[in-house]
Amino acid sequence: MLRAINTFGFVGLLRPAPGTWGSLVAVLLGWAIEHWLGFIPLLVAFVAVTVLGFATVGAALKDRPGEDPSEIVIDEVAGQWLALLFPAMGFWMRDFPMVWPGPVAAFLLFRLFDIWKPWLVGRADRRHDAAGVMLDDLWAGIFAGIVSIFLAGLYHGVMMR
Repeated sequence: MLRAINTFGFVGLLRPAPGTWGSLVAVLLGWAIEHWLGFIPLLVAFVAVTVLGFATVGAALKDRPGEDPSEIVIDEVAGQWLALLFPAMGFWMRDFPMVWPGPVAAFLLFRLFDIWKPWLVGRADRRHDAAGVMLDDLWAGIFAGIVSIFLAGLYHGVMMR
């Protein structure tokens, strides 16, 4: 059961790049949740996955201290859904269903920050515990969300001229 949670239904066992597969499945599932159920259910799903991730990653790392096993992708799901919440909230506030550029930008920017690991993302990644595994992806999700909102504002500012 623990392995199924940490690998997000065994998506983390896909090769190559299990983190990218985890992010891709997460953005598609997150978009579906937002599209058919709404912003609030996506927010609830994000909180649930994050809490579950902190609990289960800690348990999985007990026998593997100092490791960040590539098959653990629950952290990717939490970070990707956090990145997706930013554009989803923008559309929700306008009472609009989220359109495809939002999820695509969230996915691409999340992967960029998760691989590049700037500033707080890199600091969290250097921790060798469950918090480090989870926090690097949550920081990447925050950065991706902020940049996606900035880019959307820039796009709409240019298009409105």
